[in-house]
Amino acid sequence: MNTNTILKIENLNVNIKDSNIIKNLNFSINKGEIHAIMGKNGSGKSTLAKTIAGHPKYKIIKGKLIFKNDDITYEEPEMRSHKGIFLGFQHPVEISGVSNIDFLRLAYNSKQKASNQQELDPLSFFQLITKKLESINMDTAFLNRHVNEGFSGGEKKKNEILQMSLLNTELCILDEIDSGLDVEALKNISKNIQNFSNANNAIMIITHYEKLIEYIKPQYVHIMKEGKIVYTGDYKTANLIEREGYDFFLNKNKL
Repeated sequence: MNTNTILKIENLNVNIKDSNIIKNLNFSINKGEIHAIMGKNGSGKSTLAKTIAGHPKYKIIKGKLIFKNDDITYEEPEMRSHKGIFLGFQHPVEISGVSNIDFLRLAYNSKQKASNQQELDPLSFFQLITKKLESINMDTAFLNRHVNEGFSGGEKKKNEILQMSLLNTELCILDEIDSGLDVEALKNISKNIQNFSNANNAIMIITHYEKLIEYIKPQYVHIMKEGKIVYTGDYKTANLIEREGYDFFLNKNKL
């Protein structure tokens, strides 16, 4: 396995309630890369994201997930998170009664403990999280609010980006991070994703929309159909999908 490869998927087959959703999928992501996954509803995009993150609802019946040379195919989701995998949700959950700062410090210290690194006391963590907030132009008032409770769509998605940045994620999977955002919020989220991307991490974006691809310009855009990647191109692929539709690609002989 290439030392720059963060994730390698080998012949992956995934079932949900005895229905085969992902079928013989092969796929890899290297450090420094941004990949976008597109496709019609039901093509397997979100199933792929949640399978990589370790959601227990999705059963791997064949194949392997290799993360940084470790076989994580059957590892628990919290272990995957500690190793550096982050999943940003399309619909982030609200947690009533739990402040954002307490939630974030618990998540951060949990990862620190798993890595045998120093945990932070409340004051030290506040100093760290304040710098993270400044980097994504997020008000410190969010820290004392309950997790995602009463947040707008844009605020919830920005909170996901904050978690991603705080945990210093090596593989970030963003499942329709752009859904429900207005133009300004979409530009802001796109800028934060670009700023987070570096030579030591990788980002996988699942989206239906050309605008996010236009702003971020990922190196690769993959089209999924019936649980398989059937086409791979660059960021201009999204513009063609917008104009021609998915069938323009899915009907090509080379697929």
